[in-house]
Amino acid sequence: MTADTTIIDKVAWLHIQNHQLLVVRSKNKVAYFTPGGKRETGETDLACLTRELHEELCITFFPETAKYMGEYQAPAYGKPAGIEVRMKCYSGSFHGTFTAASEVEEIGWFTSKDIDTALTTPVDKIILADLKEKGLID
Repeated sequence: MTADTTIIDKVAWLHIQNHQLLVVRSKNKVAYFTPGGKRETGETDLACLTRELHEELCITFFPETAKYMGEYQAPAYGKPAGIEVRMKCYSGSFHGTFTAASEVEEIGWFTSKDIDTALTTPVDKIILADLKEKGLID
């Protein structure tokens, strides 16, 4: 990272089921990403995650069950050079049925086989590789 690097600070939810990571694709976008988003002013990580998961997937996230999974940083997808995304990631329990809402058009599941596809953002490639190394996904 250089002095000219701009950081986009985000929070993401890592939900693993059947050794696959839950991902979503925004309307009019090609790549999938982990659910979550940017904090609003004064918002904590878990408040942001609760709000974003309700907006994107129509689920109720239980912040008291959150487990910190790590922080990942990479060039921001679709942004000019020098702009990076830093994501603090959490897992945790939820209630509800995944429903694509707000800006989300599609819900999917990725494994380590998706690391080298054009459908994966740079930061999600790092996340997938780390989850594979930890034995959490195929």
